[in-house]
Amino acid sequence: MRYTIDKHERYVVIEPLTSVLDAAAAAFLKGEFMLRNTSGQRNIVLDLAQVQDICEEGIRMGLLAHRLCQGADGMFIITGLTPAVQHILKVAHLDKFFTIVKSITDAEDLIFSNEIQRDLIGGV
Repeated sequence: MRYTIDKHERYVVIEPLTSVLDAAAAAFLKGEFMLRNTSGQRNIVLDLAQVQDICEEGIRMGLLAHRLCQGADGMFIITGLTPAVQHILKVAHLDKFFTIVKSITDAEDLIFSNEIQRDLIGGV
């Protein structure tokens, strides 16, 4: 599966370069999320700008990423949703469960806000 990873100091952006997030792509991304999480990345942004369709395994992959990030006191954010994928998440009642933003810049703002709050609470 083709994808890009853009690593930053406090987060990583993963963008699948496929129009369909099928079971094989979802399994591959699950492994990537686990690898990033065990290497210390607690904030993951999944950019789905290229994805037009997502299967049940793709949704489960998102749930796993959410749990991994949450367990590390981080954030899992989805961005770049196409109308078709947004509809699938809405039908599955997950549009309110996931943190979904319009752009990577919005995701970055949320992550930095969360990190500042985390640092302040940790410093007390």
